[in-house]
Amino acid sequence: MTRRELAHWARQPVQVLVGLVFPVMLLLMFGYLVGGGRTVDGDYVDYLVPGMLTLTMAFGLEGTMTAVTRDLDKGVIDRFRSMPMADGVVLVGRAAADMLQSAVGLLVLIGVGHAIGWRVEGGPGAALGALGLLLLLRFAMLWIGIFLALVAGRAELVQAVQILVWPVGFLSNAFASPDSMPGWLGTVVEWNPVSATATAVRDLFGSPGGEPGHLTAAVAWPLALLALFLPLAVRRFGRLGK
Repeated sequence: MTRRELAHWARQPVQVLVGLVFPVMLLLMFGYLVGGGRTVDGDYVDYLVPGMLTLTMAFGLEGTMTAVTRDLDKGVIDRFRSMPMADGVVLVGRAAADMLQSAVGLLVLIGVGHAIGWRVEGGPGAALGALGLLLLLRFAMLWIGIFLALVAGRAELVQAVQILVWPVGFLSNAFASPDSMPGWLGTVVEWNPVSATATAVRDLFGSPGGEPGHLTAAVAWPLALLALFLPLAVRRFGRLGK
């Protein structure tokens, strides 16, 4: 199933390229055109890059969601379900392919961040831990997207459902510190799973805005989301056509 999804990359290189370039455009736009870094201690780019790395893990789910709904529309899922395989294998294969693309996207964005002046101040072990937290968040967000795609059922509804994910990303501390926001909004941002990961990642990378106390939340939030949405997605998939 994973090889099948990876084969689509060769046939749809533009879609893969757009997925890699879009986060870079956001990073450059907020870093040089929009960003001001109010209440951020230190250079704003140093604060922004880990936030963008985190935000990228929450965005870009529409590719996976569209692939799932496209297979549903074409009857491919029905053929797979007639084969002797576990219900979740098709979904796991799609998730594995997306995780590989997400890892490549992280490396590209890290390279661009390094080019515009951001540096990893923590040790190699801390940096690997930060990458692990980012990919853990991505894996959890993927299963939310897969479940929503199965609920939507049709490719034309993916865009509408995808909009539900955007507030989760933008209502975070990816671009600005909660200290610069109204009190109630800052509280909402602090409780956002994306904010927990961004803060923990900043700490591990040695970037401004990092706080070591957020490491537990950065692990607990994705695991809780996985525990909820992975079984829901597999159960929903198993009930298709029944």
